[in-house]
Order: sequence, then structure tokens, then C-alpha cells
Amino acid sequence: MRRVKIVCIVEGAGEVKAVPILLQRIVQEMRQINDTIPELDVPTPIPVKRNKVVQPGELELYVNLAASKAGAQGAILILLDADEDCPKALAPQLLKRAKTERSDIPIAVVFAKREYEAWLLAAAVSLRGRAGLSDELTPPPDAEAVSGAKEWLRKNMPGNTRRYEERVDQPELTKHFDLQAARTTSSFDKLWRDIKQLLLELESSFPNS
Repeated sequence: MRRVKIVCIVEGAGEVKAVPILLQRIVQEMRQINDTIPELDVPTPIPVKRNKVVQPGELELYVNLAASKAGAQGAILILLDADEDCPKALAPQLLKRAKTERSDIPIAVVFAKREYEAWLLAAAVSLRGRAGLSDELTPPPDAEAVSGAKEWLRKNMPGNTRRYEERVDQPELTKHFDLQAARTTSSFDKLWRDIKQLLLELESSFPNS
């Protein structure tokens, strides 16, 4: 079976652990529909500080580092939180810079609208009772409109002796949240589509593909 690699640039200790789990789950679900999709390797992501990586020269430095880790059959995914900014404005800007720097490798840029945890909120029903979350957890009407998704999760941990901790809980909840429920958010659906596009580009690079 053909194998490809996606090297990720992320922010936060939680994402370093969670994003490889997430990508593997997405690709496994894609392969259930289309078994010609190549299997995926996801090395430990490269952590960055969001406010720093968008600065001139900094993004390019990390893109080159990711490209060196990706190799000939690899791609790059830049996954960051949009916070209060507009993902539709930020992502094209960074993608243009990244592709200008390395036009020889497939690259995608995705900004989670507000933050990664918004995707967990959208799939809240599937997380009932996990990591101390309420057994009656109900998603907010618009997960991406919640300002402070981490705080929302903390408030929905009744009687828990600890509060939501990104480094521990984000990877654990990523193992279980309903991917299709998360696709109801625009930014997660973009992530799904971008990963599929990266895989198609990598597949087309194989001889006789």
C-alpha cells in the first residue's frame, strides 16, 4: 500500500498531540469510502506561536523546516486558531506566502474558526461523559460563534475535580468526537476538503498513478 506523509505546523501543546490523531481518523474514514486513498504517516507536528509565525520571514522558515521533514512523498498542513480574526481572510494570505516559498510541495492552510475546540463543541453529543464532561452535554447553536470554547468545556465539567486541560483533554477528546458532526462547521469542513486535496495531489505524484 502506498504511504504518504503530512507534516503539520500547529500551535499549542494540545494540538501537537491531537492533530496526528485527528488526521489519522479523517483518513481512515475517507479510506472506508475509497480504499485507493494512500495510507498516512503524520510525524510529530512542528509547534509555533501564532502571533510569531504570521510575521514576515517566520512562516517561510517553518515551511522550509516542514518541507525538509516531509520529503519527496510529503505535504504540509498549517493548522492554526483564527481567534477573533476571519479565517477566510487569513488562510489565503498565508497559503500564498507558503506556496511562494515552496512551490514544489503540496500545502494547505486551515484556520479553525476561533479555536480548535469549536469542533469539539459541534460534536458535543458524541463526547457526553468523556473527560469529565456532562452526560447531558448539548452543542451550542453555533459552535464557531462561541468566544471561548475552552471555557465552555470547563463549564460543562460538573463536579470534576479538575478543569479542561488542553494538553491532556484535547488529544483524548479528539479520539472520540463525531467527525461528521464537526463537519457542520465551516472550518472543519474546509480541513476535511483540504486534507482530501493534499492526498489527491500526493497520489498523483506516484509513478503510474
